[in-house]
Amino acid sequence: MLDGSRGGAGPGVPMVSIRGLRKSYGGHLVLDDVDLEVGAAEVVVIAGPSGSGKSTLCRCINRLEVPDSGEVTIGGQPVPLEGRQLARIRAEVGMVFQQFNLFAHRTVLENVALGPVKVLRQRPAQARQRAQELLDRVGVGAQAAKYPAQLSGGQQQRVAIARSLAMDPKVMLFDEPTSALDPEMINEVLDVMKSLARDGMTMIVVTHEMGFARSAADRVVFMDAGRIVEQAPPEQFFSAPRSQRAQDFLSKILIHS
Repeated sequence: MLDGSRGGAGPGVPMVSIRGLRKSYGGHLVLDDVDLEVGAAEVVVIAGPSGSGKSTLCRCINRLEVPDSGEVTIGGQPVPLEGRQLARIRAEVGMVFQQFNLFAHRTVLENVALGPVKVLRQRPAQARQRAQELLDRVGVGAQAAKYPAQLSGGQQQRVAIARSLAMDPKVMLFDEPTSALDPEMINEVLDVMKSLARDGMTMIVVTHEMGFARSAADRVVFMDAGRIVEQAPPEQFFSAPRSQRAQDFLSKILIHS
């Protein structure tokens, strides 16, 4: 089971709340007044065509991208623009990227244990023990003494997930976590993510893997042109999408799913 020692939002408070989020690059509006709430232990998949703002929305949640306007709260606490408070909240939001971003000069175990020692001030021995437990949990415990370059892409991504879990996050963000993987490695990462979902982790997942959305999501949020066009439980979204834009998107993508 997940640690959960950090606690979560209070009763009735969404784990993640986004209000009026806008973001542009130059004259191009990427996020156009986005509102979204995600409850504790909810798994939300953000889907949509390339360039619809999905990854930018994900990165704005923990201020990897700074929005032009709007507010994000995590567990009822506003995410500030900078400073120590931002670092504290960011530590509570795990993020897994397309690229694995592991430290090449550190072993797998050291990659996972580093954050808890440096940020959470855990004792090194405690952090290493927890890191090994998490590596076992995601199925790469036997690789702990290796370096990232000695692992497959799927193994590296599972190490990246373990590294995020080591911080005992309140919520996990996944930004197209399987898009850089060879096809045979995708399921091993998705299986770990499904296991996290079953254990009650709050998750926001940007992905083109509609099979994962069908089987693991509580809700699918469909974006286009920087806006949320519609959102629904997966069975409703896939069987009877309300918007013409979502219907067009699914008619193209589901042929290949």
